[in-house]
Amino acid sequence: MREQATGKIHIFIIMFFISLVMRMQIPIFTPYAAAFGASSVLIGVILSVTSFANLSGNLIVGPLVDRFGKKLFIILPLFASSGFFIAHGLASDSVELLIFHGLNGLALGFFLPASLTLLSAYAKNSNQQGKNIAINGMLTTIAGIIAPLIGGKLVGIIGYVNTYFFIGASMVVIGIYTVKFLGEKQQVMVVKKNRSTVRLTQILNNPALQMIYLIGFAVMYIHGVIIYEIPYLTVEQGVSTFNTGQLFSYMGLGTFLTLSMLFINRFDPLKRLMVGLFGMSMTLFALFSTTLPLAALLFVVGIFFGLIMPAMAAAITDYAAKQVHGRAYGFMSAIYSLGIIASSFVTGVIRDVISPYFIAFLIGMFVLTFVGYNKYRLPKGLQTS
Repeated sequence: MREQATGKIHIFIIMFFISLVMRMQIPIFTPYAAAFGASSVLIGVILSVTSFANLSGNLIVGPLVDRFGKKLFIILPLFASSGFFIAHGLASDSVELLIFHGLNGLALGFFLPASLTLLSAYAKNSNQQGKNIAINGMLTTIAGIIAPLIGGKLVGIIGYVNTYFFIGASMVVIGIYTVKFLGEKQQVMVVKKNRSTVRLTQILNNPALQMIYLIGFAVMYIHGVIIYEIPYLTVEQGVSTFNTGQLFSYMGLGTFLTLSMLFINRFDPLKRLMVGLFGMSMTLFALFSTTLPLAALLFVVGIFFGLIMPAMAAAITDYAAKQVHGRAYGFMSAIYSLGIIASSFVTGVIRDVISPYFIAFLIGMFVLTFVGYNKYRLPKGLQTS
């Protein structure tokens, strides 16, 4: 029992610090790429390619984890990612930066599914698994608050190149810790086998899941626009990377605040998704049409983002049949990646012509209108199918 608790603590420590180190680059990558002469379009392409590479890693690693074990695909991506982060600091032009950033996205695409699979192996039942995921979510949110501040401050002290060297060296340290302390763990959760064949059409033809996936796409599109635009303040307005890091931290604080309000989980998840998307969309409207403080608006975005993410998992559990839960969650991950890919590319192309916040607002409101209309047409029998 004590050995299992220790192993779980180690995986939590590793995932927290990996999230912390990875997110240090959020406020610094865009201005760093712009310093190489990368246009807004090229930066959008780099971010889109990285998201696509990350999605590819997610899809590839599943069967490999089942065959070769989880620890291997946690350790190898850590050391590979450390090399790619260091290579960021050695890049000589934007093309090399695209290659290194894309390869880093691919490597980290292997890490997350493997680490979550290992974490789930420490659960004896679905209740314990839910608690483990909740703890990891809280730790990840805390890392999201701290990391942008650290990354932005480091650039002001040691510069972009040395900051990427620091990030890469930190990944090496975490990798060594992982080799020494992380153990392999076999699945102990009892799952009833279902021999029926699961078809993708069972997911795609479910009207409730269609609405959930549309909301997921819109939310991640909005999130992708913010991740692109906020660091660009350093390029266009001379805002320091520390200040842009602070802005991301305000957003993380808003998310943490909502996640702490556990009573919200009592409400219908689809309604929470709709309220969250409406709130994010209206906050975007305020971003491009008012002079309200950006920090306050991002804090509000974080509040609604924190409302959406737990509701998304609950909605899939409620509306998808038990035998397709795995595929349904996998498809949700793909939708998230597609939202980031689309927003990064579109934002890079249109930002010199029209506000990306306006386009994100239109997408959010269109999806909300479509979902609201179709929700009233949803057969009651599908609500817990």
